[in-house]
Amino acid sequence: MTIAPLRLKKDEDRRLRAGHVWVYSNEVDVAATPLDGFEPGQPVVIEDHAGRPVGSGYVNPHTLICARLVSRDAAQVLGQSLLVHRLNVCRSLREKLFGAPYYRLAFGDSDGLPGLVVDRYGDVAVVQITTAGMERMRAEVIAAVTKVLRPRAILLRNDASSRQIEGLASYVESVAGEVPELVAIEENGVRFEVPVLAGQKTGWFFDQRFNRARLAKYAAGARVLDVFSYAGAWGVQAAVAGADHVLCVDSSPRAMDWIRGNAAVNGVENRLELMHDDAFEALRRLRAERRHFDVVIVDPPAFIKRRKDIKEGMQAYYRLNQMAMQLLGRDGILVSASCSFHLARSDLQQMLLRSSRHLDRFLQLIEQGGQAPDHPVHPAIPETEYLKVFFSRILPN
Repeated sequence: MTIAPLRLKKDEDRRLRAGHVWVYSNEVDVAATPLDGFEPGQPVVIEDHAGRPVGSGYVNPHTLICARLVSRDAAQVLGQSLLVHRLNVCRSLREKLFGAPYYRLAFGDSDGLPGLVVDRYGDVAVVQITTAGMERMRAEVIAAVTKVLRPRAILLRNDASSRQIEGLASYVESVAGEVPELVAIEENGVRFEVPVLAGQKTGWFFDQRFNRARLAKYAAGARVLDVFSYAGAWGVQAAVAGADHVLCVDSSPRAMDWIRGNAAVNGVENRLELMHDDAFEALRRLRAERRHFDVVIVDPPAFIKRRKDIKEGMQAYYRLNQMAMQLLGRDGILVSASCSFHLARSDLQQMLLRSSRHLDRFLQLIEQGGQAPDHPVHPAIPETEYLKVFFSRILPN
C-alpha cells in the first residue's frame, strides 16, 4: 500500500525530532502537499522539507493539530498489528502496578496511541476514540482490544466533546457482548459499581486512585464533606476508612442513586448523608446552617476547558476553595483538586494561599498528588500532565 507524504516546511521537523508527536496546520508545506488533498484520518508519511521521512502518522486537514505521529519508523503504519503490540506494552505496565484488572489500559499519546483511550473494568472494556485517524481504524481497534484483553463485552463511549473538533459524530455503542448498566470494580480495597453506560466520561476516574488512598488516614474518625461526589469514589472510601459521618453533594439525581448503591455495597450507608444540589449553592447553605467538617474534598469537573475560559474558571476555583475553607473546623483538612490543564499547579497553590489569607487562616500544604501511573505523562506534551491535588491543613492564625 502506497501512503501519501505530508511535507513539512523548512525546520518544522525539529519539534518532532525532539520528541513531540503533533503537527500543526501552519507547519505543513501546502505548496508541496496541499491539505485539501487529504481525507480526515488518512494515513501519511510525515516528511521534512527535503523529503526525508520523520515517521508515519495520520492527518485531518480540518483541524489545528492536522497530523499525529504514530511511529518514527515510516514503514510502520497504524493497523491492527501495531495496535495489538502497543496495547500489550500498555498492559505489561498496568499489570506490574495493579493487582486487579481495573485501570486505564491506554492513555492516548502518552501510550503511543493518539486518539485512543481504553479503560478496563475486569472483563468489560470501555473504549473512547477522539480523532479521525483512530476512528478510521475503529474495526482494527475493536479487534486489537479483543485480542489483548479477551473481554466479554466492549463499549464504545464515543461521546466526548473533543470529537466535534475532529468532525466526528457522537455516539455510545456496545460492539461486543452485553454491557451492563453497572460494572463491578475494586479500588483501594473498596468495592464500587461503576455506571459505564450513563456515567461521566468512560465511567470512572482511575486517575485519582492514589490520591483517594491518601485520604484514608485523614478520614478516620472525621466528619467529611465530599463535593462533586459523582458515584461516591471519595466519600464512600472515606466512610470505609472509618469516617464518623460523610456528606456527599452532587447536582445529578442519578449520582444520588449511584452513591447510595456504592455505600450499600460496602455496608456504610448508615454513615452517609446525601445532598442533591448545585455545589456552590450547597456550600452556601451549609455555611448558613453553621455546619463544620474536619475534612472537605472538592474535586470539580474542569472549569477551564479552553484558554478563553481561564478568567472565569480561575474565579470559580477561587470561590470554590474559599467556600470550602469556611466550612472547616479549627484544624481541618482541605483536599483540593483540578483536572484543568490550563490551571497550573502553581496557580492552584497561590489560589489556596489567597483564600486562606482572605479568611485570616494559616495554610499548610502537607501532601501533593497528580494522576495515577496508568495515566502516564508524555514529556513533550504538557497537556498530558493535567491533574493537580493539594492536601492542605487549615489552622487559625
